[in-house]
This record gives sequence, structure tokens and C-alpha cells, in this order.
Amino acid sequence: MSSPALHILAGPAARARLAERGLRAEDIGLIPAAAGGPKGLILNGLDRHIFGDWLARSRHTVHLVGASIGAWRMATAALAHRGVAHAFEVMAEAYVTQEYDVLPGEKRPRPEGVSRRFGEILAEIFQGREAEVLAHPRLRLHIVTSRGRAGLLAREGRLRTPLGYLGAFAANAVSRPLLGRFLERVVFSDPRDRLPLALGDFSTREVHLSRANLRGALLASCSIPFWLQAQHDLPGAPRGAYWDGGITDYHLHLDYAAMADGLVLYPHFQRTLVPGWLDKGLKRRHAATARLDNVVVMAPHPDWVRTLPGAKLPDRQDFATYRHANAERLRAWQAALDAAQQLADEAAAWLAQPAQDALPL
Repeated sequence: MSSPALHILAGPAARARLAERGLRAEDIGLIPAAAGGPKGLILNGLDRHIFGDWLARSRHTVHLVGASIGAWRMATAALAHRGVAHAFEVMAEAYVTQEYDVLPGEKRPRPEGVSRRFGEILAEIFQGREAEVLAHPRLRLHIVTSRGRAGLLAREGRLRTPLGYLGAFAANAVSRPLLGRFLERVVFSDPRDRLPLALGDFSTREVHLSRANLRGALLASCSIPFWLQAQHDLPGAPRGAYWDGGITDYHLHLDYAAMADGLVLYPHFQRTLVPGWLDKGLKRRHAATARLDNVVVMAPHPDWVRTLPGAKLPDRQDFATYRHANAERLRAWQAALDAAQQLADEAAAWLAQPAQDALPL
């Protein structure tokens, strides 16, 4: 018998609700989706079940907020109200099969080439269909980006960008709010409804998501510094350079407890929620907080992860590891995707229970 794949954890208020009557689709007010590059692929089967089957039983409004690959996942959900399984399969295939040329003597592709090709991938999926995303009858999409503030990060440059991020790293190490002197969170939100969260924890702007800026916001939210180019001057948004939303909000550790109503369902690739990308090495910032009181996290169990190819989740380093053997990377990532169906199967069984247990976050 295979070992359990799914880890379910919850904050105190969410655990009380689960014990009382279980988790129902109509309980969910918001679904976050973390940055993390290829790690997010492991949630593809879980996304197909949640959006294609379980959540589809409800008729209420649900907010989706994502950064980087999480933004792409949530945009796929909002695109897919007539064919969820197919939409997520298309996304997975597009992500797994992406390939970039590496020039002789270099170890990784140049940012301009990655941005160009990744933009083409997003266009193949979303171009001409932006209105569908913005007209979903129940889902409201919110895309998180990181905008460089006045100074070194206001525009991308060969010298100013590394110097700016060096300053951002140092500031963040002292205090997360100090990072706001270098970068601000810009959320592109469905104009029908604002994101139902208080965003006073960090320097933030909210702008309307539109047909004109949806693909640009998605590309910006996925634009990892030094791997992709920044996106500049997005339509309807303040001028400036826009990068990966995960820099300011790696795992979207937001004030969910301040929501007026509903629980938060968080399919995630690990059990902890790291606030920003620059906090990855700062373990003291990885602990759960009172902000997660009403959150339910579904994540792969670490023991199960060790059964995957390489004993780990797919990650961005695989592009370098397999740069001379892309077919091997494709096989490894596809094997992980196939294995991840177990996450969806276990989630379906757990959700069907009249009352449920969860570990403390």
C-alpha cells in the first residue's frame, strides 16, 4: 500500500469548523496560490478536482489570489468554467514542455529569450480570451506583482537592478516592512469585487485587472529577477518595472483572519507559508501566525515527496541540472505530475467526510 500523499493542516477557527461539520464548498471565500515555479505543478491534479468538481457544486463568489505560477494557476481556473480538466492539462503541458536555448559557454538561457518565449506561451493560452477570465460568473481573479519603487528598481538596468536587489535583501533582513522602500505590492484585481483582505501589512497598490493588462500582469507576476526581464509600464497601472509577485509575497502569508466571512482553502506545495521570497532563509518568519486562523492548507506530505524522481518536487534548478538532457527533465516532471493524482484522490476522500481532522498549522 502506498504511503499517504496529502498533509492537511488548519488554523484554530478552521479546525473547529472542520470538526463540527466538515469542509463544504460554500464555506470557501478565498483560494490563494503561491509562487514557487515548477513546484506548483505538483498541485495540478488537486486544482482539477477542486475547481472542476468540488467547488463547482457551489454558486457563490470565490476570490482567487496568486503570485507567479500561482497567478497562472488561478487565471487558468478563471478561464476554465466550461472545461476545467482540459484547461489545467494545457497549462501543465505548456509548463513542462517549455524549453529555452542556452548559448555556448553559458549555463542558463538569457532573460530576454525566456521572457519572449514565456510571453508567447501565455499568449497561446490567453490571447483573445481575457474577457472570459474577467466574466467568470463566480470566480474573481487577483494577480500579485512586485513593482520597483523610485530609485534603483524604478527601471530595470544592468547595474541598477543587482544593486537595487542587494539593497532590498539587506533591508528585508532587518525588517520586512523596510523592503517596502524598494518594492511595493501591486495587485491587479477583478474590477467587479476588491480582494476581501486588509493589505496594510506592506506597501500596496490595487489596480483594475482588464483585457488590456491581464497578460502583461501575468507575465510580470512570473518575471523572476535575473531569469526574466521586468515588465514596464503596464496598462492602467503606475509606471515602473514590475517583477515576480513572489518577491513581496512568496507564499501569500496575508491577513486572512480579517476576512468578513468564509474560510480560506490553500492548496500548497509545502506546509509552511513563507511571507516573501527574500525570507526563504529567515526561518523565524516561516511560523504560522494568527493571520492563518481560518486557513486550511492541503500540501504534499514530505515522506511522499521523497518518493518522487530525485526525491523532491520539480524545481527551477532542474533546467540547469538537465540542460544537456531535456528529455530526462520531461520524464521526471511528467512522472511527478502522474504521481500527484494521489493528492487529488486523497483530497476527494477527505472532503467527502461529514467531519474532518486536520493538523495544527
